[in-house]
Amino acid sequence: MTLVLDGVTKEVGAELHIAPLDLTLEPGTLTVLLGRTQAGKTTLMRLMAGLDRPTRGKVLADGRDVTGASVRKRDVAMVYQQFINYPSKTVYDNIASPLRLQGLGRAEVDRKVRETAAMLRIDRFLERLPGELSGGQQQRTAIARALVKDAGLLLLDEPLVNLDYKLREELRAELSEIFRRGKAIVVYATTEPAEALILGGRTAVLDEGRLLQIGPTVEVFQHPASTKVAEVFSDPPMNIGPAEVADGALRLADGVAVPLAGHLAGLAAGPCTVGVRPSHLRLGDAGPGEASVATEVQLAEISGSETYIHFHFGDRPWVAQQTGVHKHPLGTPVTIAIDPRRIYVFDAAGRLAAAPQRAPDARPTLARNG
Repeated sequence: MTLVLDGVTKEVGAELHIAPLDLTLEPGTLTVLLGRTQAGKTTLMRLMAGLDRPTRGKVLADGRDVTGASVRKRDVAMVYQQFINYPSKTVYDNIASPLRLQGLGRAEVDRKVRETAAMLRIDRFLERLPGELSGGQQQRTAIARALVKDAGLLLLDEPLVNLDYKLREELRAELSEIFRRGKAIVVYATTEPAEALILGGRTAVLDEGRLLQIGPTVEVFQHPASTKVAEVFSDPPMNIGPAEVADGALRLADGVAVPLAGHLAGLAAGPCTVGVRPSHLRLGDAGPGEASVATEVQLAEISGSETYIHFHFGDRPWVAQQTGVHKHPLGTPVTIAIDPRRIYVFDAAGRLAAAPQRAPDARPTLARNG
């Protein structure tokens, strides 16, 4: 199946939920919908599935207009945030239910159920009821029931959000491999940048119902088209601040300036905006070629094995990541080093003007999720 959204718009009363949008999804591809809460991810998936009808525009499946067709008449499977299983049916029967509706023979149903259950490591629970399983096992059951259909379109709306951290990490890696082996169009919605990077494929960044950028996931992460994309595709959000290109230097807040070298060479003179990911800031004195910011700690937030130091740079709140657990009392003087090679620059309209060059063996990282 090829799915095309042609000028699709969704309005509810006077509110615009999805701005005019064009999108083409090919078989065997994974597209991650990345955006904050109420960015339009679920609304867009409902339009793809046929649960909602667009206010304007068309939805085409293999060139056929299915805009008005109900979800029952479409080749689609869905997995939601809350795992939905039949409580009175065993895991086996839950997974088998869509196959039986398709009229498959008993032997074929049994083969597919057991293969899919084994793939998701729930084969030893096939005779149990959902209520006898952990939350992670119940969600695996719901995912298995969706996968076993071999639908042309598989939609997953934040399916791991209610699971604990360890389970999310395990399932992310497993699902990424499962998706790569399949032939379906897979659309996966998430609010977490780290999840998009782990899953790979393509990422479509949404904000307030607008599609801001779409492309290979790592490419979008490394080259965000705008300040808004950069903020959404970073956790914590990318540090953003005003700057100016003047007198042969990139001049940041508080008199901090860096030379126009490397990827910063050739920037046009005038006002601009700089961005630095929290993971690319370092506590300590500036090294060769680095700039330094003398400031004080506004808040030290410990999350797992990382410490996030909140401070002000100019009149903007910024965050720096520090590996390990550290205590920084409120008001403690600190020096933050900024490596010019890590600075993003956006023009006066907020469009990307310069992005750091990535070494061939470098891997993208996120502050909060490593």
